[in-house]
Amino acid sequence: MAYPPVPAIEVHAVTRSFGTEFALRGLNLTVPYGEVTALVGPNGAGKTTLLLILATLMAPDRGHVRVAGYDPVTQPELVRGSLGWMPDTFGVYDQLTVDEYLGFFADAYRLPAAEKAARVRALLALVHLDEYLGRPVHVLSRGQKQRLGVARSLVHSPRVLLLDEPASGLDPRSRVELRDLLRSLAAQGVAVLVSSHILSELEEIADRVVLVDHGLTVGEHRMADLMGGSAMGSRWRIRTLGPPDDLKTFLDTRPGAGTVTALPGGVEAGPLTDTEAADLLGDLVTGGFKIVGFGPSESALESAYMAMTENRR
Repeated sequence: MAYPPVPAIEVHAVTRSFGTEFALRGLNLTVPYGEVTALVGPNGAGKTTLLLILATLMAPDRGHVRVAGYDPVTQPELVRGSLGWMPDTFGVYDQLTVDEYLGFFADAYRLPAAEKAARVRALLALVHLDEYLGRPVHVLSRGQKQRLGVARSLVHSPRVLLLDEPASGLDPRSRVELRDLLRSLAAQGVAVLVSSHILSELEEIADRVVLVDHGLTVGEHRMADLMGGSAMGSRWRIRTLGPPDDLKTFLDTRPGAGTVTALPGGVEAGPLTDTEAADLLGDLVTGGFKIVGFGPSESALESAYMAMTENRR
């Protein structure tokens, strides 16, 4: 699927206040087609306000916003025709069947009647709810309703997709399936912007991450660059089959191991860069330790998030 070589979403110097309180203070954001962009920030950072503006449900006070090339304020219908939107909480019509529910939104997006039934069945299969065809929405679990919400956002084959906490309530298998679905959509050229607090899963989904705090963009990274390791180093957790006290004693006397803290079944050491950690692992194996666990105590994205929110402690 070919899309124009312009950003799917452009946000420049956008502000939005509620009385005297500012939710957005001049935020900037660019979301390209064909990638998954993660929007990460603490509660109150302005993420949901931004998504509501992009979804044409709220107007900015100032700034420039374009979604699929259209202005959400002056061209809301054109934006909605290009946009799939899944809020963190949404209502469902419990007395409808799952196919009637999706069919209702297919009608709202003016899908041809000849295509509607096939589209609804394909979407139910896509989110693994096809066995509920003809059954009322109220029999679905919370996680299944989340999957139905994902299907609803895709009814009209949008080229831009906004998801606010889409994995909320999903079981582990459904989360893996959601991850695969979003990666597949990006591979087809769709622009995906997803906001979530489940940082470890965003690492597996996102191509890039935008960090926001206090209504401002405070960082933007390619996920591959974050995963490449920090020059400042990070803490590493080490587990061994032998007595943890022996491991701690060894590390306490080894230069360059950093601060060593005892944990159940092992220790935490560092900060260490990737190179320093690799050297340490080699020394442990040479020293006769049977290492069964060795890895960063925080993911790369978690480390970036913790650094960003250090001032909130």
